Amino acid sequence: MTLNNAVPLLFFCILAVSLSSSSVQGRPASFLDDFRITWSYSHIKQSDGGRAIQLILDRNSGCGFASKSKYLFGRVSMKIKLVAGDSAGTVAAFYMNSDTNTVRDELDFEFLGNRTGQPYTVQTNIYAHGKGDREQRVNLWFDPAADFHTYSIMWNHHHIVFYVDEVPIRVYKNNEAKNIPYPKLQPMVVYSTLWEADDWATRGGLEKIDWSKAPFLAYYKDFDIEGCAVPGPASCASNPRNWWEGTAYQALTAMEARRYRWVRLNHMIYDYCTDKSRYPVPPPECIAGI
Repeated sequence: MTLNNAVPLLFFCILAVSLSSSSVQGRPASFLDDFRITWSYSHIKQSDGGRAIQLILDRNSGCGFASKSKYLFGRVSMKIKLVAGDSAGTVAAFYMNSDTNTVRDELDFEFLGNRTGQPYTVQTNIYAHGKGDREQRVNLWFDPAADFHTYSIMWNHHHIVFYVDEVPIRVYKNNEAKNIPYPKLQPMVVYSTLWEADDWATRGGLEKIDWSKAPFLAYYKDFDIEGCAVPGPASCASNPRNWWEGTAYQALTAMEARRYRWVRLNHMIYDYCTDKSRYPVPPPECIAGI
């Protein structure tokens, strides 16, 4: 991806950082101060009077942005309204990445577009110490292009949870005691992109992008990062007083567990743990209970 040198966006948002412990600092911040455009300035525009940003995909380019800081543990969320209409072949992504190569850690939300009238699919993936290939796919139970919905990643020493609004759709537990890698040492940058991936995104690449429907538009607002910024106090990530390390966040609540079972029973369409063609023997984290 190439970087452009256009004038930055005049867009402002709130970056909220927890004040629940003395090692976590917070301040109101602007997009210009805390985020950077990583790909195609001309394809990211402010909208709604500067309260949201619009990402554009056309034949010329997609686009993306990222946080200037890295974060180690916490909760990251953003409200997204996905590409409307015929979105086949498009991918909107919200993810965290350590920006390291062979040992990278990464937590992925990827929203896979579809033909008009078919459900949007959310693919999640987790890289721990350089090992990925942990894809799960869930069909959303609502139209994510009709309105904004909140997508969140909760990451602490106990587990990683992906949420759609308040519904958990993916849980990855810390099973280091069973020699299973868990991302806990590398801080990560928060990224978001909109791009074309019709070689794999929709029905394995069978449905191609219809460029006559371009430009494809996605909208983002209400960014919220509550975590340990790096660089920052070295003691932050290990501080048990950080709110996301509290007892209430060390496992799913009873209500969350019911919602999680409902998603897995009714909306999950792919789970690498049960893909015997890829894994005749289930991966160790699947046996341990993710």
